[in-house]
Amino acid sequence: MMIFRAPEDVPGDFGPSAVTVGKFDGVHAGHRAVIGTLKQVAEDRGLVSTVITFDRHPLQLLAPEKCPPSLVGLDQKLDLLAEVGLDAALVLTFDRSIADLDPEEFVRRILVDAVHARVVLVGRDFRFGSGGAGTVETLRQLGATYGFSVEIIDDVQPENGRRVSSTWIRELLADGDVSHAADLLGHVPVVRGTVVHGAKRGRQLGFPTANLSPESEGLIPADGVYAGWLTDGGERYPAAISVGNNPTFDGVPQKQVEAYVLDRELDLYDHRVEIAFVERIRGMVAFAGIEPLIEQMRDDIERVRGLLV
Repeated sequence: MMIFRAPEDVPGDFGPSAVTVGKFDGVHAGHRAVIGTLKQVAEDRGLVSTVITFDRHPLQLLAPEKCPPSLVGLDQKLDLLAEVGLDAALVLTFDRSIADLDPEEFVRRILVDAVHARVVLVGRDFRFGSGGAGTVETLRQLGATYGFSVEIIDDVQPENGRRVSSTWIRELLADGDVSHAADLLGHVPVVRGTVVHGAKRGRQLGFPTANLSPESEGLIPADGVYAGWLTDGGERYPAAISVGNNPTFDGVPQKQVEAYVLDRELDLYDHRVEIAFVERIRGMVAFAGIEPLIEQMRDDIERVRGLLV
């Protein structure tokens, strides 16, 4: 997938393209349905399948107090978009120069001049331009002027008529329901980060863990113990994953993510790894002492083994 970090980075001979525009946080099942249609339209009409997205949630600039946490970081999002087989992605830096574009200027500068759109696919509630002034009808009118058609993509509604959304997935992760979140995402929830030195309590207990730096990508699920996978350099290992502040010990940072790789002792310090959450085993609880904790950890590991190995 070609990745352009600004409109001026798109070569003059790019396209013509079939385009969709959005945040694509998580690249979930709803997004994938849109992208699937986009790819088919592009193939049928000999166009370049192209996504236009943003380097951050627009609310980070427009209303920071209302901005939800991102399901994935930008690099994760681009990797997921590449995996679904798109031809190109244009990443817009969402600053004032983009936020203040009126609808026609956005269409002319981004859709027409940059990616040479011939078809634009959007949802029924699509808004664009400064203050969200542009609607689907605005887009259709501008398409007639600038030479592209507009097609509407219906929402994906898998359960009880509820639309698949990043908001719903955040709710599930906040509850620790990573398996349901995976159903809506179309992929398991993943956190990506660098392994750093921790307090080494796991090693002292006989269960050495890889501790992620707090500066990780991806939304961390609720505190608890999970079955999942640790991936390092393309190698994937089954792991028991702990999320939280480990209430048995004092002074542990909040929302610490650490993974114990089953049956392997790996030197992962300073490695950038991915931790995927498959199933929640239990919540995080405080134990009366070390021995009950070790007994529970052994039980956790056997449950993880039964799920993954």
